[in-house]
Formats: sequence, C-alpha cells, structure tokens
Amino acid sequence: MSNLVCESVYFSYIGKQWIFENYTQTFSPGITILKGYSGCGKTTLLKILAGYLTPKQGVVKTPSGHSITSALYRRREVSYMFQGINLLPLATVERNLQLCAEMAQLPAKEWKPRANELIDKLGLQELRYKKASSLSGGQAQRAALARTMMKDSEILLLDEPTSGLDDGNTEIIKKLIKEYPKDKICILSTHDSRLFDLTDEIIDFNKLVSD
Repeated sequence: MSNLVCESVYFSYIGKQWIFENYTQTFSPGITILKGYSGCGKTTLLKILAGYLTPKQGVVKTPSGHSITSALYRRREVSYMFQGINLLPLATVERNLQLCAEMAQLPAKEWKPRANELIDKLGLQELRYKKASSLSGGQAQRAALARTMMKDSEILLLDEPTSGLDDGNTEIIKKLIKEYPKDKICILSTHDSRLFDLTDEIIDFNKLVSD
C-alpha cells in the first residue's frame, strides 16, 4: 500500500480567495487527524481527496494511480463519511448499508457478512430494520459510519465522526476506527480531543493557516 499525495494543490470556491495555495502533503497508511477551527479547510480537503472537488491546479496522486475523478476510484477505493450524516431517511439501517455495497458493485456474499459485522460492532442490532429517520443523533452517526465502512476501501475519510456525541457513542465509534487496518489510509477531520490518541499523525490546520 502506497501513499495518498497532494502535490502543489491550489483550490478556491468561485469568487473566493485560495483555501489551498501550493499545498503539498503526503498521507501514509495509518490514522491521520486534521484538526482546526470551522472554516479552515478540513472538509474541503477531504472532499478533494474523495474526488468530489477538483483542484484548480496541482494533482492528487492515489495509491492505485487512478484519478480522483474516476468512477472506479470513487466507487471502490475511497469511502467518505459526510458531516451531515446523509443516510437515506426512509430506508432501514440495513438497506442503507446494502445500497452502499451495491453502488460499489460488491456481491452479496461479500457485503452481507460485512454488514453483520459492522452492525454488531456498532451496537445496531436492535435498529437494523428501523428507518434512518427514526434514529437518535448518536444512533444515526453510528449507522452512517457503518455505511461508510461497508466497502472496506483502501482510503477512509471521516468528517467530524463524533461531532456532538456523548462519551458512550464516541467510544463505540472510536473503537471501530482504531481497528481500521494499519496498512490502509484513514483521514479524519475533528476538533474532538477525545480522538487525538487514535492517531499516528495530527495535522494542525490552525497552524497551517497562521503560517
């Protein structure tokens, strides 16, 4: 497994100043935390790495060599957990996981055991057939993480995975993130200090911006 690399990346939204200007960073296998205040670019960087946003200049080199804009990269090689949960509200927890697997074109013999494992580890057994719209905030956050991890992709991107959660829900999510294979790349944005001991590296966006 090789690295995920930003090389001289420039990015701005239309009519705005640069959020990233000649940004270069190598993300190695293991867990990397992006910390910093709201609006400093953490989410924007995750969306660039996921292929949802395209740099104005520069390049992102993926471990496989596929472009971040390619369907194969986004379908199979990277998983992204949105800060806004983004579960399908009228679908059950299990159906949300199944749809993720089907979009990644995973056969049932692969995704069904994976779904069972994630539902068990995240304490979602009794919620398996509940609609996402009926879940509490903590339950929805756990279900969103389960859906994101369904593909078992080489790159896992998590945007504020424990935002607003109590210690109990945070510990459940933290435990599963800690189990993510060390030969894969996990990058998460957070200002939650409860997660800081998970990491192999912390990138402080407050310092980057001030510099």
